[in-house]
Amino acid sequence: MSDTIKILNNLIETSKDGEAGFRTCAKDVKDTQLQSLFNNRARECAAAAGELQGLVLELGGKPEDSTSVGGDMHRRWVDLKSLITGKSDEAILNECERGEDVAKKHYAEALEKDLPPNVREVVQRQYAGVIRNHDQIKALRNVARAS
Repeated sequence: MSDTIKILNNLIETSKDGEAGFRTCAKDVKDTQLQSLFNNRARECAAAAGELQGLVLELGGKPEDSTSVGGDMHRRWVDLKSLITGKSDEAILNECERGEDVAKKHYAEALEKDLPPNVREVVQRQYAGVIRNHDQIKALRNVARAS
């Protein structure tokens, strides 16, 4: 069970990173529809983290409750880069996509592990959401790039 708890805590950090990253992007983006989208994504990430924390508690573990050091560094880099690039919506969407790439990688790695069926079901469902988010962000970035 300790391996499962470790995997889940890593995904909790990933979800917390996503929540914080989307909140940062919502604050920086100019388009109100993108602000709304990013705020919704932040709420979804928070809900995903909460669901994973519940699983860790069910398994008798101590759930992670903070972002990762890497996520904190990524957000600072996004802030710095957006200052330099003038916070264009395209640049912000690029950074959101990069964050979703990291989330996809972490979820895919978790699904390669031997997880209890109830845990696998939750991780698989959340992974599908990460893929959906990534594809939508990428499409929006492509539209912004074409403008």
